Amino acid sequence: MKTFSQKPAEVEKKWIIIDAEGLVVGRLATVIATILRGKHKVTYTPHVDDGDNVVVINAEKAVLTGNKYADKKYYWHTGYPGGIKERTARQIFEGRFPERIVEKAVERMVPRGPLGRRQMKNLRVYAGSEHPHEAQQPTVLDVAALNSKNKRSA
Repeated sequence: MKTFSQKPAEVEKKWIIIDAEGLVVGRLATVIATILRGKHKVTYTPHVDDGDNVVVINAEKAVLTGNKYADKKYYWHTGYPGGIKERTARQIFEGRFPERIVEKAVERMVPRGPLGRRQMKNLRVYAGSEHPHEAQQPTVLDVAALNSKNKRSA
């Protein structure tokens, strides 16, 4: 028996929509990262982008467990000496782009490099419930039903 290796031309991508309202960010990110990489398919090939397109809506209503909302810090460096900066998860959620919490969580679960960057382009995250991808006829994935720990009621 030969090992199966999928060619990029043979890839069939689907569109999946996920409602993040009340979902735990880390658990949501693992599901999204698995779908983006294509590991949920039997045709998974590590060096080929065979994952599906994922649309996440209501990202601003996702939740963090424990004290992460106030204590979790996101760091970046400006490139200048002493230029380390930080923001808490609370500041990001209350800021202009609350969807970045979900984007960063998924980005850090996808491999770094050209393939990971290509797979991240298949992710679209929206803070509200509106999205411009109705024409693709996305199928709904209920992440809350996969595991009782995926959803938090606050």
